[in-house]
Amino acid sequence: MINHIVIIGSGVMGRGIAYVGAIGGYSVTVVDNLDSALHNAKQEIDRIFESGLVRGKITSDLAKRARENLSYANDLVKAVENADLIIEAVPEKLDIKKEVFEMIGKFAPAHCYFATNTSTMSPTEIASFGRRPEKTIAMHFFNPVHKMPLVEMVRGLETSDETAEVIREVAVKMGKETVVINEFPGFVTSRISALVGNEAFYMLQEGLGTPEEIDKAIKLGLNYPMGPFELVDLVGLDTRLNNLKYLHEKLGEKYRPAPLLEQYVKAGRLGRKSGKGVYDYTVEDEVTKK
Repeated sequence: MINHIVIIGSGVMGRGIAYVGAIGGYSVTVVDNLDSALHNAKQEIDRIFESGLVRGKITSDLAKRARENLSYANDLVKAVENADLIIEAVPEKLDIKKEVFEMIGKFAPAHCYFATNTSTMSPTEIASFGRRPEKTIAMHFFNPVHKMPLVEMVRGLETSDETAEVIREVAVKMGKETVVINEFPGFVTSRISALVGNEAFYMLQEGLGTPEEIDKAIKLGLNYPMGPFELVDLVGLDTRLNNLKYLHEKLGEKYRPAPLLEQYVKAGRLGRKSGKGVYDYTVEDEVTKK
């Protein structure tokens, strides 16, 4: 039975997962080795609570209970000692995930389940680092986690049926719909999203239209909730580039990153988190605040 969830990584995804976990009634600990990152995470999670209260999405009683369910820690070894489920939400870099899974494989209790929030990488390979592949699965949450309804669950080669069912129940308790698929690079959603987003950069590079016009065409013409440039600014251009490089390596030429995307990342234009991506968030602009 899952009672205590540990989230490793306090970035955008880790914060969102912690919030829905606490709202779902779980005891949740957010782990990061930087106190400043934990402080920022707590501030952002508090802001999500306040927004939910103002919009009537949650009650004050639910918010109070959920806040009491949350804690923050900078000592990974101590934090995972009593975990029932550990969800890794660190950057999409294999060496970082390897280090995390090697640690939790040593120090988490034997009954604990492991999940990786990867959007493209192999849960089979990641599971091998933690040495309990039958208890490991990918839980691909979407940004912003508290608004997006899906968790894409990806079974690794040795993920057990019991693990898939237990983790599916966790996602449902967090208020999510689920799909359970088998591993293949990019899964379902990331393969499609990466292609659309990369093609948008090629269009921009070719002078086909402005970011605003391309986003508007995709939203109104194809009924997407966000344009590809709005989405990449939210997700992070560096994250999208890392995903494309991985998919290009695994699936071939159609995923080669657009040169303009690589230029933006080299220039430090990473999206909302850096203040500027495709759009400029350092100035008041209604287009960038949708």
